[in-house]
Amino acid sequence: MPSLQDVVDLVHGWYPPATADSWDRVGLVYGDPEQQVRRVLLAVDPTPEVATEAADVKADLLLVHHPLFLKGVHGFAATTPKGRTLRTLARADCALLTAHTNADQAAGGVSEAFAVALGLKELAPIVPAAAEPLDKLTVFVPADAAAPVRAAVAEAGAGQIGDYDYASFTSAPGEGRFRPLDGASPMIGAVGELTTVEEVRIEVVVPRGRREAVVRAMLGAHPYEEPAYDVVELADPGLASTGTGRIGVVEPTTLAGFAESVAAALPATHHGVRVAGDPERPVRRVAVCGGAGDFLLDRIATSDADVYVTSDLRHHPAAEFLEKGGPALVDVAHWAAEWTWLPVLEQRLREALGDAVETRVSALATDPWTMRL
Repeated sequence: MPSLQDVVDLVHGWYPPATADSWDRVGLVYGDPEQQVRRVLLAVDPTPEVATEAADVKADLLLVHHPLFLKGVHGFAATTPKGRTLRTLARADCALLTAHTNADQAAGGVSEAFAVALGLKELAPIVPAAAEPLDKLTVFVPADAAAPVRAAVAEAGAGQIGDYDYASFTSAPGEGRFRPLDGASPMIGAVGELTTVEEVRIEVVVPRGRREAVVRAMLGAHPYEEPAYDVVELADPGLASTGTGRIGVVEPTTLAGFAESVAAALPATHHGVRVAGDPERPVRRVAVCGGAGDFLLDRIATSDADVYVTSDLRHHPAAEFLEKGGPALVDVAHWAAEWTWLPVLEQRLREALGDAVETRVSALATDPWTMRL
């Protein structure tokens, strides 16, 4: 049976907290990292009602999307709804873990799950996440000293590509030439004499933040007094699979037909599905953003999308967007859009933890709107 820390590490591996927005508050909110986890309840909002459900099903962990405490507090007395939520969880010995904006952008995260639920294929981020800045270190070294140099730079943090480490390339031997001058202490050759040495070329990628450490490690392992090397900054190739929102394609349809499919794909709410645009407009390319997405309107206006699906669109920004003659708009309930992530997360937990942990998606609709006339 996994510990709470095991589950936290798993979730943070999928949705790294470092990728959350600076204003956000994600991670473990309450719980003993050493406690065992047998049941996990998944929900969008940590409301008092959801906390009660977690207690009723004897969950050891409530894993939610929205933070309980987004702003700093000096206390959490049960006289407030947030205080009551935490008290209910504490009495039930149920931990609380939040994955918010770190889950929004991730592969397998909120916007991607939303896009897949709506039938989008060939997905790409609307705004790709910036890749970690990389350098490439190239160094020339005698063939018999290549292995120690490769090992040294790898131990210092170079040569990691995705799920692989110790990655490097060594080219066929060539000839290195040099003449030691007065004051030199050459390992090979003599002062004043031109020397030729069989050398190999080693190339390795380096996270820019590890540049100095890797170069120092290379210099420390290299047999030469003055090694020949260069460091080149690499351009971002723009192939990120993570980032804000998603854009993809659906089978050709009309705006009205697409809106009907959106309504069928999402859990029912009183908010329903609002549509702005010509019902007969052809729809093929679709952009989506889970949660409140009007901050992307300017970018969407210049995209090749036929329609943009998101939540919480306001009157003036939406009206001004439509006046520009760009994509149509589909506005859905915030809770409903983000709920589509929960079954995806549940499946990931089941695949990773097997029968050791029981999972459950909350059936409570926490969308705030309860009536529409």
